Amino acid sequence: MAKQPIDAGTVDSAPVAAQIQVRRVPFDAPWDWLAAGWRDLWSVPHVSLAYGTAFAAMALALTAGLLQFGLQSLILALAGGFLLIGPLVAVGLYEASWRIETGKPVVLGEVMAAGLRAPGQLGFFGAVLAFAYAVWLQLAFLVFMLFMGSRGLPPASEFVPTLLFTPQGLGLLVVGTVVGGVLAAIVFAISAIAVPLLLTRRVDAVTAMAASVEAVVKNPKPMALWAALIAGFMALGTATLFAGLAVAFPLIGHATWHAFRSLVVQNGP
Repeated sequence: MAKQPIDAGTVDSAPVAAQIQVRRVPFDAPWDWLAAGWRDLWSVPHVSLAYGTAFAAMALALTAGLLQFGLQSLILALAGGFLLIGPLVAVGLYEASWRIETGKPVVLGEVMAAGLRAPGQLGFFGAVLAFAYAVWLQLAFLVFMLFMGSRGLPPASEFVPTLLFTPQGLGLLVVGTVVGGVLAAIVFAISAIAVPLLLTRRVDAVTAMAASVEAVVKNPKPMALWAALIAGFMALGTATLFAGLAVAFPLIGHATWHAFRSLVVQNGP
């Protein structure tokens, strides 16, 4: 019997790990995902923008805390970390897109609680992303110490000039970007479709991550474009003092649901 799309709070009645089929998509498919995500965003703007505003407010509060304690050099590491945990934080946006797709009412409280009702494997996947975030912070500290040594953190007024106009700062920027890019690529590969898959199929986190990697391997060019678009929108959102994240984050979240629908062969309607 064909499986039906399900709410984030339930699982299918039979294992489907062996039935996950990943399809190839055209190079420009990510633009279609963005267009579909944009439609979802404005179908329920009260939910999408509330979700995005909460995410932006969290980013702003953490940044303000770093500035308060003179840790402004960690702001770039914080911004990079948001890309790592974003796939899990956006779980409610996947729920909203699923509800729009199936004609169910989209209620803010239910959407934001979707992750709490999801199968336990989602928690395990969250732990994987949290571990990746911790690794990223440790690497950021190591790279900083490698180039800045015992001089410590420059004051806020000197941070940007130090970063852009000194050999040590440029080295920190280049190496930090490369290291962060490699880690981000690994996390993107294991998480591109993993969370929506965990919400709609009875699979374990390892199987979901393997399917996500398969989607990336089968579609290297479209997924590279998709990763670049995600990074670009998140960078723009961050560059606007996080205000732009109120729109960019829900847009990417909704679009990720449509990426999942496009990449994974559905066994039901």
